[in-house]
Amino acid sequence: MNRNPVIPFLLIMVFGLGLIFFLSLDGLGNSKEMAKEKEGGEKTEETAGGEFDAENHYKQSCMGCHGGNYEGGAGPALKGVGEKLSKDELKDVLVNGRGSMPPGLVPAENADAMADWLSEIK
Repeated sequence: MNRNPVIPFLLIMVFGLGLIFFLSLDGLGNSKEMAKEKEGGEKTEETAGGEFDAENHYKQSCMGCHGGNYEGGAGPALKGVGEKLSKDELKDVLVNGRGSMPPGLVPAENADAMADWLSEIK
């Protein structure tokens, strides 16, 4: 009762090819949506209302270094930062970076809204 060792490999190959085929069909069905997104047809949460959402931007770009509760981590704590820095200094840090924070994480046109939001964190 010797088993053929090639059969498991053939089954895995057939399963893999079938999976590739069915996933490509799913991709064809979503091609119109992907083209619409690529052209900029769908608006993001930041531009949907025409107004910058500072808290959402923080969650997407800043939380990894400054923490979910603004307690700090790789970056400094943000609690009470409005008492330490003026709004102009905050805007400068947001646009130009400081220390290990890279520049350009917050677009210059949104720096005012982000600085206002940061200065309110207690």
